Amino acid sequence: MPQARQQQDVPGMQAAMEPVPDCGEESYRGSGLLEGKVALVTGGDSGIGRAVAIAYAREGADVAISYLSEHGDAEVTAEHVRGADRSALLLPGDLADPAHCREVVERTVTEFGQLDVLVSNAAYQMNRPNLEDVSDEEWDHTLATNLSAMFHLVKASLPHLGPGSSIIGSSSVNSDAPSPDLAPYACTKAAIANLCASLAQMLGPRGIRVNSVAPGPIWTPLIPATMPPDKVEAFGDDTPLGRAGQPAELAGAYVLLASGAGSYMSGSRIEVTGGRPVL
Repeated sequence: MPQARQQQDVPGMQAAMEPVPDCGEESYRGSGLLEGKVALVTGGDSGIGRAVAIAYAREGADVAISYLSEHGDAEVTAEHVRGADRSALLLPGDLADPAHCREVVERTVTEFGQLDVLVSNAAYQMNRPNLEDVSDEEWDHTLATNLSAMFHLVKASLPHLGPGSSIIGSSSVNSDAPSPDLAPYACTKAAIANLCASLAQMLGPRGIRVNSVAPGPIWTPLIPATMPPDKVEAFGDDTPLGRAGQPAELAGAYVLLASGAGSYMSGSRIEVTGGRPVL
């Protein structure tokens, strides 16, 4: 279904979107690929993060859900995790603060006793046609939220990750084909792909796999909260498949990279772009 003209305030609420994104609430069926594992998913309240949390729970994992302040959306995600007979831990707060990054890892391990999968997915963007429109504060916040948070999360997680563990970063098609209106966001997404490639080589001897997923235009609350209504209405129309993707359509990639089915995948980037090439 095409999306309607709409706009929200940052960070956006999934329940207010038209249409409401499909995060696999009704469709995802698990097969035990993550039995006994614990996953920490940032940005897990909605969009891609919610789809990943639901899929991981239905594959058998307990899930810690890190989010900024979208308490209603986060509780819905937690209900789906619990509906899969798995435990959910809600972790509100701003990942732009390094201390909070360390806190969410510590609370996850305290609650569940282990950590097996880290998904660094939370992100900030804002549509700015001119560089002069990007304030110094917005630039610093974008890098802190999207890129530095991943560094702090990984560093805090390493004492708890062992052989077979997985780290997954959410990159973007913008990492290789940047939108000029999303310059700060795009450069962080390129850096995430590069960081994951470096970490895969650094952590491989410890048996820890590191990969990234590069989504194309995906229908999430970030879109109506950070783009003008005309761009929201046409979002994704210029892909070869002619539409925006749904968060549920990325879940399988994140499950593959977290599970034993991807046991020899490290340093990889999986593109889910609706046909836009990432070369």
